[in-house]
Amino acid sequence: MLVEKALGLDVWPEFFFTTDRRWRFDYCIPSHKLFIEVEGGVWTGGRHTRGKGFVGDMEKYNRATSLGWKMIRVVPADLHTESTVNMIKAALSLI
Repeated sequence: MLVEKALGLDVWPEFFFTTDRRWRFDYCIPSHKLFIEVEGGVWTGGRHTRGKGFVGDMEKYNRATSLGWKMIRVVPADLHTESTVNMIKAALSLI
């Protein structure tokens, strides 16, 4: 909601970006082909930081970028911050 209010763009949660896999983006702005991934468990050994999960995420991110998507990765504490909004603005060339 922060991005929607700050930038006036539609943000979609849990967006499926391909039909051959059940991969979803945590959040995305389809009109600009930008997605935001929230990387949980980075300090507690969560799925994103263990071997299989890490490799799976790389496969997903590489597929998305090969399809023309831009990516921003954040930890949960940074999701609703001005810093993240500024990263999105920069990625969309709005600043």
